[in-house]
Amino acid sequence: MNARIAPLHSKVSHRNHLLGDSLAYIGGMQILTAIQGSNLGERGGMHTVLVVEDETMVRMPVAEFLRDCGYHVVQAANAVEAIAAMSSGAAVSLVFTDIRMPGTMDGLGLADWVHTHHPGVPVLLTSGYAGGRSLPPESGERFIEKPYSQAVVAQRIAALLQH
Repeated sequence: MNARIAPLHSKVSHRNHLLGDSLAYIGGMQILTAIQGSNLGERGGMHTVLVVEDETMVRMPVAEFLRDCGYHVVQAANAVEAIAAMSSGAAVSLVFTDIRMPGTMDGLGLADWVHTHHPGVPVLLTSGYAGGRSLPPESGERFIEKPYSQAVVAQRIAALLQH
């Protein structure tokens, strides 16, 4: 895979160019859905990554970069939106989430929820500040410290999806 760094002020998303995809909106968030009920998580060998980040200027460029890498991307601004996306039937292959987010559930709580409700879905955590909470011991390769390069995120996601 060619690793490239997308500019921070990424171009406006070209959405997905694959035939049969449509966009749906749930609670103000964008969710990619497939028209004919195909498994979006791995349709055509492609995976769906749920990017959970409350900072729009962080979330949008990494989501665009992951689309450019060939992933389907679902975006959520917090844990509540992420749970709604996963509960809506979207076949998420991996969750990439910030730890520190507004609301009653942070990224570690979301990771626990994903492990309980979708045990086969890996979670990649990121943060520049963990808020005094320690990471689970098994999270070593599943954590990227901010600021991160998009290439490192793509490499770590690819590695986690191969397991």
